[in-house]
Amino acid sequence: MSEEVLQLLKEKFPEAVVEIPEGTKDPTAVIRRENIREVALFLRDEIGFNYLSFMAGVDYPERFEVVYYLYSMGREPQRSNLGPLALKVYVEDKANPSLPTVSDIWPSAFQQEQEIYDMFGITFEGHPDLRRIFMWEGFPGWPLRKDFENRTFTFQELEPTRPKPPYW
Repeated sequence: MSEEVLQLLKEKFPEAVVEIPEGTKDPTAVIRRENIREVALFLRDEIGFNYLSFMAGVDYPERFEVVYYLYSMGREPQRSNLGPLALKVYVEDKANPSLPTVSDIWPSAFQQEQEIYDMFGITFEGHPDLRRIFMWEGFPGWPLRKDFENRTFTFQELEPTRPKPPYW
């Protein structure tokens, strides 16, 4: 069924679909970053992919990639067997990576976008509360980027970046 959805995406959004990779475990479409919201709305409202189960960031030497895994949680028989469907968006600008948010389309994206921001530094335009959730504001760098210097920081190095506790 998801293979039919990929064909429908190619027909309805020919300018948005960069490619449909062959040989992937799950049906996958690569979508242009500027079209992710319109494709997401179509998949949710017209096809029935109403659940975003997973989002991930990936760091390649030439670009970042954000992966979305979609399912249908409908009770209607024609929509209950949809998924998984993977969408990928290439983020070419490694110096200032950003994507439009989908947290208003799929609420499960809210915290997952925060996590991707916190670990990779990819911003999600329009996110209502984009902030670091594992590292503190001021932490030096993005821990899951390939260029992150993975070492132990001394207390003297990190202490100036940590938030000060409130006065009680």
